[in-house]
Parts: sequence; structure tokens; C-alpha cells
Amino acid sequence: MDYRDTAEEAEFRASLREWLSATIPAGWDKIEDEDEAVQLRKEWHRTLYRAGYMGLSWPEEYGGRGLSPVYDGILNEECGNLNAPPLPSVGYIGRAIFMYAGEEQKRRFLPPLLSGEVAWCQGFSEPEAGSDLASLRTTARLDGDHYVVNGQKMWTSGGQYADWCLLLARTDPDAPKHKGISAFLVSMTEPGVTCRPIVIASGEAETAEVFWDDVRIPVDQRLGAPGEGWRIAMTTVTYERGPADIGFIANYRRTLREVEALAAERGLLDLPETRKALARAYVRGEVLRLNCMEQLSMRVSGRPPGPEGSVAKLLWADAEQSLQHLAMDILGADEMTGVADGWLSSYFTSRPVSVYGGSAQIQKNIIARMLDMPR
Repeated sequence: MDYRDTAEEAEFRASLREWLSATIPAGWDKIEDEDEAVQLRKEWHRTLYRAGYMGLSWPEEYGGRGLSPVYDGILNEECGNLNAPPLPSVGYIGRAIFMYAGEEQKRRFLPPLLSGEVAWCQGFSEPEAGSDLASLRTTARLDGDHYVVNGQKMWTSGGQYADWCLLLARTDPDAPKHKGISAFLVSMTEPGVTCRPIVIASGEAETAEVFWDDVRIPVDQRLGAPGEGWRIAMTTVTYERGPADIGFIANYRRTLREVEALAAERGLLDLPETRKALARAYVRGEVLRLNCMEQLSMRVSGRPPGPEGSVAKLLWADAEQSLQHLAMDILGADEMTGVADGWLSSYFTSRPVSVYGGSAQIQKNIIARMLDMPR
């Protein structure tokens, strides 16, 4: 793949950069009130959609523009370069609906997902079924033209702000654990759904636990066939893991420059160990960038993301956590005493990165199977 922009791509990039420069909300990353920050991100989603920048590679019949995935990469990269609010995560849930929904479901759920009218979350992990997702115990019992759901979901990112949920539940308790799971599209306002925010170490309530008590779901909101939930889940997390968000590379480079500036302010930049640590951080970012570009090349050629996305997931976690750890080393006690405000929260935010979308151990098992190695 030639990574240089074509004339059309360069024109799109220039137009996008001009629009972003004039449109990115000033001070969006300084907002401390979480509810206000969430509302800003929702409005940013709708702003992107109205300007035609959401669903660039989605089919036109569902609100997209039918362009090459390269344009998604350009959008991610430019948003990262200009420090825009995070791009809405609609791709992986949208992909599950694209691949497994009937036409009526697609036309019902995809347009409001893309426009930002409806926010979604994933109801996958459970208190005793996180990394071993196939051991989930939430049940969905068929009762006439409804399923009745009972159970609990854990670490549901954004669950307290979501309108709908892609839910996994066991519909056949007698089938092997990977075979008896089905997927559902469920309104979070259904009677019996209780969502409780979970505050993580950074002080943010970015995730939640969700309880399902005799929640009735119409049969026509099952996604795919009965027992197809595991396949749907694997499709969803595969698109979640890779190709990795190219915008992360731009954000990472900006953070690396800030860490370098911290070292210079404290007179540490000339120390050999500091320079080596900064060089290692740069190399980690470059390795991740090249991996992302390789996966984008696969996407452009029509190849769907596969288990190689686990490689990007491991590289991303290592790069982000190592860089934030380096910042803590440079700041020392200043961060702990509040002299250098802000970095400690970023450090804590980086810690669960190695768990998002499946823990590092799970990713290594996937890579091992891909290479015919022992678990």
C-alpha cells in the first residue's frame, strides 16, 4: 500500500483540517464535570455527523458515504493531530449489526447509531466472566414472543449514558458454553434494567455495572440466530481491537512531546537514562504506527480484521502505559503532592488499557493459537 495521499485524499484532508480548526470546541479537554463532558462528546458526535464526517466507509443506504477505509484513517489522524474530542465509537457495534441483522433491524438501528441520536454500550463482561467471556451466566429464557433476561453485567463502558445495549445472554443452558449464547439489542430504559456507575482510580465513572431483573425483550430484537452470540461477540471485539485507532498515534506523539518538555523543565533531558527512556517511547510509538498502517492496508484490500488485531492491542497497551509511567518517573513526588496537576489522572486512566477489549493474557492466547503455539 502507498501511504501517500492521492489527490482526492489530500483535498479531503485539507478540507477536513480547515473545518476541524474552526469547529473543535475550545477547552473541551479542561472540563471537569463528567456529565458536562459527556454531553459535549454527544454534541461533537452530532456535529461530525451533520458535517458528513461520520460513517465515511459505511454504505450510503445506511447514512454513510461509501468511501474507502483510508478516509476513516485520515479523519482519525487529523482529529488526533488537532486534539479534537474523542471520535465516537460506532464502528464495532455498527459492524455487528451490519453483518448479523436483518434488513428491518439495519434500517431501524444503524441510522440513529451513526447520527448520534442513540448511544450504545456493550453488555458482555460479568463479575465471573470477564476474560473467560464464554462462562457468562446471564440468562435469556424464551417466553412466547419475548425473552426474559436475568443477570448482571460488569465494566460496561458508558453504560450509565447509553440508550441501547448489545447484550449477550445464555439461551441454551444445556449447550456447550460457546454454543448456547445469543445476542440482543436492548433498550436501557426497559423495566428491570438498573445501571450503577463505577468510579475507577482516575476518579472518573467511565464504566458501570448493569443488573437485569426479568427484563422482557421482544424476539425481533435478537441479533442473528439463536446460539450465534459467541460469533457475534468475536466479530465485535475483533473490530474493536483492530485496526487500531490511527488517531491514537497522533495523541501519543503529542503526549511524548509533553513528557519531553517535562524532562527539559526539570533539567533531566541531558541524563543518559532519560534520553534512552524517551527514545524507547518513540520506538514503541513507531512500531504501533507501522502495525496500524499494515492493518489499514488489509482493510483497504477488503480483508476483514482478524486475530492480528491482538498484536496491535498489546502494542497499544505497552506504549500508553510505558509513556505514562515515564511521566510519573520524571515528575516524582511533585505529581503526588499536586504540584504537577493532571498527570496522575492520566496515569491511572492508562492502567486498564491492557484490559479493554480483552486482557493482555487473552490477547497472547489468541496470538499463540494463530501461530499454532501452546496456550
